[in-house]
Amino acid sequence: MVTRRSFFKNAGVAAVAGAVVSRVGAASLPEAVTMEKAATAPPLHPPTGRPYNPVVTLNGWTLPWRMKDGVKQFHLVAEPVVREIAPGMKARLWGYNGQSPGPTIEVVEGDRVRIFVTNKLPEHTSVHWHGQRLPNGMDGVTGITQQGIGPGKTFMYEFVARRPGTFMYHPHADEMTQMAMGMMGMWITHPKDPHFMPVDRDFCLLLASYDIDPGSYTPKVNTMTDFNLWTFNSRAFPGIDPMVMRQHDKVRIRVGNLTMTNHPIHIHGHEFTVTGTDGGWVPPTARWPEVTTDVAVGQMRAIEFIADEPGDWAFHCHKSHHTMNAMGHDVPTMIGVDQKEVLGKINKLIPDYMAMGEKGMADMGDMEMPLPENTLPMMTGSGPFGAVGMGGMFTTMKVRKGIARGDYQDPGWYRHPPGTVAREVSGGAPQPVSAPDKAAMAAKPGEAVIEVTKPGGKHHQH
Repeated sequence: MVTRRSFFKNAGVAAVAGAVVSRVGAASLPEAVTMEKAATAPPLHPPTGRPYNPVVTLNGWTLPWRMKDGVKQFHLVAEPVVREIAPGMKARLWGYNGQSPGPTIEVVEGDRVRIFVTNKLPEHTSVHWHGQRLPNGMDGVTGITQQGIGPGKTFMYEFVARRPGTFMYHPHADEMTQMAMGMMGMWITHPKDPHFMPVDRDFCLLLASYDIDPGSYTPKVNTMTDFNLWTFNSRAFPGIDPMVMRQHDKVRIRVGNLTMTNHPIHIHGHEFTVTGTDGGWVPPTARWPEVTTDVAVGQMRAIEFIADEPGDWAFHCHKSHHTMNAMGHDVPTMIGVDQKEVLGKINKLIPDYMAMGEKGMADMGDMEMPLPENTLPMMTGSGPFGAVGMGGMFTTMKVRKGIARGDYQDPGWYRHPPGTVAREVSGGAPQPVSAPDKAAMAAKPGEAVIEVTKPGGKHHQH
């Protein structure tokens, strides 16, 4: 990543006016900062401008800015990128500043913001500031509010961040292709009062889906429903970092959805309230407790809770196919099918062939089978008790005592206190008891159980 020192070295250059930046103007643009690492960057505390409590973008980062004459200046670069979905698989996507999704943009309510957008794609693009109130000509809809940003061109957007909340940015130019290729990012407008609805930890993530054939690298942009990779910030478990929380911290998680379907986001071990939507903050009287909230297409939800239960708690989409990787949609169900005979015949032709699914699919979490180049197992990841059997939109919330206020490093697996882990019961499962025997067991000592048969064959017990 370009260092902050080099980013701010041009802080004295003149501002550029107009919608299209000339060659002379391009020389005075804010430096385009690039991120190549896929790890979660620490929060970017504001070096200039109004104070705010920064967010942490899971497996992402916040875009630095330059202050010029009281205006926050950012530089987005739309370009082809390579994103590691998880160890063992990379995708050729389109994104911003070296990554997909692009960097999170953080501003404060009332800030005047100037965003330079340079296009390094092979076709024209634009940027729509999803959910923002702004002048119509800054809305980023190609052909309606502006010309497309041609390859090699730089456009400038400028407006005042008028209302606080959680928003997104994405193209409105060939968007079926460009969004399917990963062009999206988060935008946070913090409240003018940094003491309004404060939290100790504030996470944000963007939901994205891709259809990438095993052995290939580029998403199929015409797919409408049969996606095989479901991601948080274009990362699939176990390539997703955990959300680290100090016990008793007040936590906010902001989730934006730019996939083609809804996602019921579910947390374990805690209940939360929905405190924010695309439309703004939910009044306290309108909030209610949940453990799952549905985030529809194009929507955002902010949830808040007190992380008061220590442990490693699951956080995931509750559509079960969305917690798997590289799924094939035409795989037959083989539960209960005896494959021994046909397996022997196939092994003579394909020695590495493995029969699976006869007793369910759980064994796939432990299998080490040959995979095509650049793909992921359907179930992957391991924990202290073995295979997790999850992928896709799945990660953990790691709640611990004694974590420092700004510490987001993975603390490792939770050490359960003695006697607090589910365990096998010795002696095996109890034998089933028939209905009359249950009644006899329930009778008081010295009481008889008399069965009476009435007309029609119905039994009554006394």
